[in-house]
Amino acid sequence: MHGTVTAPVGGVRDGALDLLKWLALLCMVLDHLRYVGLNLDGLYVPGRLAFPWFCLAIAANLHRVRGTQVSGQWRYLGWLLLFSAISEVPYRMFIDDADTLNVLPTLALGLLVARGWQQKTLVDRGLALIALTLGAVFSTQLMFGFFGVLLPLAMLMVFRRPWYFSLLPGLVCVAANQWQILLNSGTLVALLGLAACLIAPLGGLVLLRQARHMAPPAMRRWAYGLYPLHFLLLLLVRKIIA
Repeated sequence: MHGTVTAPVGGVRDGALDLLKWLALLCMVLDHLRYVGLNLDGLYVPGRLAFPWFCLAIAANLHRVRGTQVSGQWRYLGWLLLFSAISEVPYRMFIDDADTLNVLPTLALGLLVARGWQQKTLVDRGLALIALTLGAVFSTQLMFGFFGVLLPLAMLMVFRRPWYFSLLPGLVCVAANQWQILLNSGTLVALLGLAACLIAPLGGLVLLRQARHMAPPAMRRWAYGLYPLHFLLLLLVRKIIA
């Protein structure tokens, strides 16, 4: 990949962005298949791609509507917050020993932080500061913690940078994924998981640049419902095979 990564603006559908979202969703489902009662620990590795690619999708949406469609960005936040609440019960039903909230609150805070850096208005900067504070204070309650809140911003910052700047969000992604525990584990799966975290931003940025000719099904607002629904479906699978 050469030079910079940009995204189309306006109402034009970005096929590469839709593909990124579908792949992130697939990786998330693969990751959660580890909890259905089968020996599928290796799925931890592709699972590490899901969160950074969702963060990259947030950054890409902000980048492509810079200075326009501000109301659309507020709706984006509203849907994240709504499904954060809707998804919490299915999430805890499926993840029995969950010690954090589901991932959507982290993404919502990350959206506010990245938007505040981009928009630079008093309101946006104030909301970003509040989001940063909440991320720091409630880091242990948030999935991927404080560094997870920073990841959409780190992704947004490299859109106009040469490809090797993707190392920055890669390191933030590693920090968000309990790197000390993974490193101390020393298992092949743990080390491959760390590698996946590091290269996920670069892989996503390459996809956004090279796959614009793709035309996957558009992922619209109905897709928010797939998050709580997939927990319920996997819970059903677990009960069937138990």
